[in-house]
Amino acid sequence: MQLLTDVRMEYRLASSKFPPFNSAHEGLGIIWEEFEELKAEVFKKKGDRSYPSMKNEATQVAAMALRFILDVVEK
Repeated sequence: MQLLTDVRMEYRLASSKFPPFNSAHEGLGIIWEEFEELKAEVFKKKGDRSYPSMKNEATQVAAMALRFILDVVEK
């Protein structure tokens, strides 16, 4: 499924650029930041929303949630 491939690619990109999350609080902060970016796009007027941008932001939220699980929970 392409969606899962996109999430995996985003996860790998972020993991190559940034070290693992140091704590649950740091991981949550990153997820929150990505969520706020998605929220900003969703809260635009319907005609001003970018569906590709919403998909990109949601993919980043999913990738950071995956990273949280791997870096914090299953470490």
